[in-house]
Amino acid sequence: MDVIDLRDFYGRTLGKIAQRVVRARIAEFWPTVKGLRVAGLGYATPYLRPFLGDAERVIALMPAPQGVHHWPYDQRSLVSLVHEDQLPLADESIDRMLLVHAVEDSESLRAMLRQVWRVLAPGGRVLIVAPNRVGIWARRETTPFAHGRPYSRLQLTSVLRDAMFSPTSWRSALYMPPFEWRPFMRTASTWEKAGQMLGQRFAGVILVEAVKQIYAAPPQLPEGHLVRARQAVRGLVPKTRRQNSRTKHTPPD
Repeated sequence: MDVIDLRDFYGRTLGKIAQRVVRARIAEFWPTVKGLRVAGLGYATPYLRPFLGDAERVIALMPAPQGVHHWPYDQRSLVSLVHEDQLPLADESIDRMLLVHAVEDSESLRAMLRQVWRVLAPGGRVLIVAPNRVGIWARRETTPFAHGRPYSRLQLTSVLRDAMFSPTSWRSALYMPPFEWRPFMRTASTWEKAGQMLGQRFAGVILVEAVKQIYAAPPQLPEGHLVRARQAVRGLVPKTRRQNSRTKHTPPD
């Protein structure tokens, strides 16, 4: 969706309720980010404000096809317009990365997640908020969660592991029907409490936190060790076999 459509949705009552509900779930993952560097990718600004007074720094990265607007409205802008496969951040420069309205709209998801992996510090964590594939919010086109590709838990697991992330924790949210009908909106908290007992299947969004995996490179042997290793291997090969390998064979006519 265009950045103006996203901004307008979160300016409506339904969008404000969605923001409040999802924020509460995010806080369960990250109750504090004191002294950490936090970035949001996609359209994460409705969920980044609680971190402003706690984190060392907070930045919002908005993909070029979506567009960009000033945020926060009452301060110097902390937003950058980016290409999702070329994030303008140094390696290992971010401790927490929040992806909202990102994975479902990505034009190159694998490349985007590899960039997220690159900029996360060792032990860094990414938190994805994605539309639930079987949820009603993914079918209501008046909300941004119905645009792009929704996901199941299994699909998100596969996508994350393919990008060298290990999923560690899951949550779900938005059990209230996505209709701007006053009785529904007044009882949003009741819907959420009931939904937690009913299970993820009826949720509008899935939240998954994953940790950056780092694989150790094989040790490099000094040159002297490499020479002795090659000689040892040659000693294991029978002499006749080595001679045969040097014999020239005349190809058949």
